[in-house]
Amino acid sequence: MRKVISSLVLALLFFNNINAQETTKNNDFKKWQARFRWVTVLPNESATIGTIGGDVEISKSFIPELDFTYFFTENISTELILGTTKHDVKAVKTTLGNVDLGHVWLLPPTLTVQYHFNLENFRPYVGAGANYTIFYNADPGAVVDVDYKNSFGYAFQVGFDYDLDDTWFLNLDAKYIGLNTDVTVNAGAATVPADVDINPLLIGFGLGMRF
Repeated sequence: MRKVISSLVLALLFFNNINAQETTKNNDFKKWQARFRWVTVLPNESATIGTIGGDVEISKSFIPELDFTYFFTENISTELILGTTKHDVKAVKTTLGNVDLGHVWLLPPTLTVQYHFNLENFRPYVGAGANYTIFYNADPGAVVDVDYKNSFGYAFQVGFDYDLDDTWFLNLDAKYIGLNTDVTVNAGAATVPADVDINPLLIGFGLGMRF
């Protein structure tokens, strides 16, 4: 009986040690990471403009961006990006010809949920989430005033991290943001409403750190 009890105790200790090692292994990863990226912002713009008709042209932009990622597990995380971008805006092919609408700044914080595929040093991921864009410091250009309505949008994401070591890594990332805003143009003699799709593609490359 003593031999049986001793064997059972040894077996329990053995399996408990394996379980403890597995638990340590599963939790032995850095849950936070931050990236600094240079991002090209490529609007895919179109507009429905009341009264004068026409379309819209929105300039490209090249900006620095900072993001923070938190890992719930080794595969599932959430990412918040922070950056701001300036764009020149023009109404084109209207009954009044091309109209300079100056420029506007966008602050588009975007939160995505990601799934990471961990393949040794190469870690591709996909993500989806929500965006809220704040328009500010608008310069109306050739008109009296231009008002942009802040708006929610959706985001899709694909990218990968390439490990340089346990802490540092390179990142390539692409996001598509479905973004629409209502715009009111005060031309002095008349007020012109417009429904504008911006729908930017953001392509970024940068350096990241886990901690």
